[in-house]
Amino acid sequence: MEATGKKTLRSKTGVRQVGKEMKRKYASRPRVCFVLQDWEDGYNVGSMFRIADCLGAELLILTGRTPVPEENPMIAVTSMGHHRRIAWEAVKSHEEAVLALKEEGWSIIAVEIAEGAVDYREFEYPESCCFVLGNEGAGVYGSVMKHRDAAIFIPMFGKARSLNVTVAGALVAAEAAFSSADPTEPQP
Repeated sequence: MEATGKKTLRSKTGVRQVGKEMKRKYASRPRVCFVLQDWEDGYNVGSMFRIADCLGAELLILTGRTPVPEENPMIAVTSMGHHRRIAWEAVKSHEEAVLALKEEGWSIIAVEIAEGAVDYREFEYPESCCFVLGNEGAGVYGSVMKHRDAAIFIPMFGKARSLNVTVAGALVAAEAAFSSADPTEPQP
């Protein structure tokens, strides 16, 4: 989309139009879903719903003790209503959730520093990407890692070992969408 003016779009109509143009332009992007494995913070869960909607994700799987929208008011506050727009399921077993997703044709991609992990900017994203985002402190559990199809990591330059889990999810999903898509000029 070419910028025609210098004003910020504030109207819902203007924002929707830009969204429609991006959907047409990046129509060939991979499918995306997320597994939120044992997250503890309802604010992170709410933020992930918002990110999932912005990036066109199809589904969030909330595993283990990850809070669910109807039981945690922080999720609705942070998601700004997007928890009502994105399909989600609560599954107790992390391993069962991942195995069911694999059976449905999703490629399981752990976002984790692990043996064989690839820089997320150099990874060749498959047609259906399920990003597993581990517990805020413990990361992706071994019971899930053994079923992964791949692992990707985000390089860190400072003293921190990792980003906030929602920021990491946004980065990798955006990279999958925009690096794998074949952008075409939007058609009228």
